[in-house]
Amino acid sequence: MTDDTLPQLLSAIQKSDDGDFLRVLAETTLNRLMDFDAENAIGAARHERSADRTTYRNGFRDRTLETRVGALELKVPKFRTGQSYYPGFILEPRRLMEKALTAVIQEAWINGVSTRRVEELVQAMGMTGISKSQVSKLCKEIDERVTSFLERPLEGDWPYLWLDATYLKVRQGGRTVSVAAIIAVAANTDGRREIIGLSIGDSEAMAFWMEFLRSLVKRGLKGVKLVVSDAHEGLKAAIVKAIAGATWQRCRVHTTRNLLARAPKAQQSRLATLLREAFTAPTAEKAHATWRAIADQARSVHPKLAEAMDEAENDVLAYMDFPAAHRVKLHSTNGLERLNKEVKRRADVVGIFPNEASIMRLVGAVLMEANDEWQLQHRYLSIEAFAGVSTIEEEADRFALAPPPATSILTPRAA
Repeated sequence: MTDDTLPQLLSAIQKSDDGDFLRVLAETTLNRLMDFDAENAIGAARHERSADRTTYRNGFRDRTLETRVGALELKVPKFRTGQSYYPGFILEPRRLMEKALTAVIQEAWINGVSTRRVEELVQAMGMTGISKSQVSKLCKEIDERVTSFLERPLEGDWPYLWLDATYLKVRQGGRTVSVAAIIAVAANTDGRREIIGLSIGDSEAMAFWMEFLRSLVKRGLKGVKLVVSDAHEGLKAAIVKAIAGATWQRCRVHTTRNLLARAPKAQQSRLATLLREAFTAPTAEKAHATWRAIADQARSVHPKLAEAMDEAENDVLAYMDFPAAHRVKLHSTNGLERLNKEVKRRADVVGIFPNEASIMRLVGAVLMEANDEWQLQHRYLSIEAFAGVSTIEEEADRFALAPPPATSILTPRAA
């Protein structure tokens, strides 16, 4: 084997600027290490005659490795025949999320369910000649870490729980179907929010929600006062049975969209403004009074709108019974939907998942890293305001005598 590493390093250092010293040093060292690896794999150095030689070099594959000292431009050796070469140190420093994406792409490719786009990604990542054993090893490592994160014990009280679903495509029995990836986020009494659960299934089925919520309770979820989600009938029924004493908050954003769809297009802007007055009212009494006034004035003109408002009132304004300092975070699933967008961005690279286990692997890795980032941020909720969080009791006539606001609301369209 050749031994010209030191002269190569000195030459590279002399050519580099002061600011690029570490980057050039790292780049040159890694390229030389790959040369040594390739020589060992081939059984001979460049231009060396050897009975142990197994194949020949066939140029390089350019790759960029992001590091703390900058982007390193690496030249990964290619072999003419036989085994392929892909250095482990290019994959190992990657974040778990990226490793999970790599594993899912590899798994899809091996199982023959990948699209042309996935095949292009496999080739671009230099992963030709992938073996099932390599994929299995990588998947096992990621699965262990993701499973440990998703099944960790939950300690303390978690007053607030957010639930939402994003739909992904997966191969089942030779068919492509859509499944819901359910994500649970909760906030504890320290004001911190954490991702506490993930499951794959039918988001509309009560049995699925029951199983999911009970698994959270079994891990230690307790002290839940408010559950925030979209209007899933199965979820509403499951909350009553699985989380005793919790109030359901219907997502304000989704409810507003549903109500606007029942109003004439010309009056939707006005209705949205009036609904915001109810949502931003200083007290629960004022919020309910405003809401009822809007519904009453729309009743004769838009009865379906009024009926929908009557049905949604208690659920969409449930957050008003909680501390004012927390309400901005409690009225909708917006924070969770931003997380779902990141999940979809990663999942769109794969397209169709080979199985549900691969969904858990990739989405779990995304959630694990997002949760780590959250723990480095400021508290999500004010600690002091938790003193005002108590069990919400039903008060049927609480707002019966509340006077409606004087504002004229929806008016019939002119004849």
